[in-house]
Amino acid sequence: MKSYVIEYDRRSGSVEVEEFVDRMEATRARLVKTRTRASRDIEVVSVNSRSEESLRRSHSRYFMRETALH
Repeated sequence: MKSYVIEYDRRSGSVEVEEFVDRMEATRARLVKTRTRASRDIEVVSVNSRSEESLRRSHSRYFMRETALH
């Protein structure tokens, strides 16, 4: 199973996804990103998922604005 770090800007709806092979590496990246985020409006989470497609379905709230633009 892959690990992903999602950075979601609650104000703008922008989202960035980074894929990791190792869960601990993703957790470390999440902690660093949380400490260094530009605003508290940026939510940083790490999630395990079979694929990015599956992640986008299971955590669709992060991708709603992105989907609306397409």
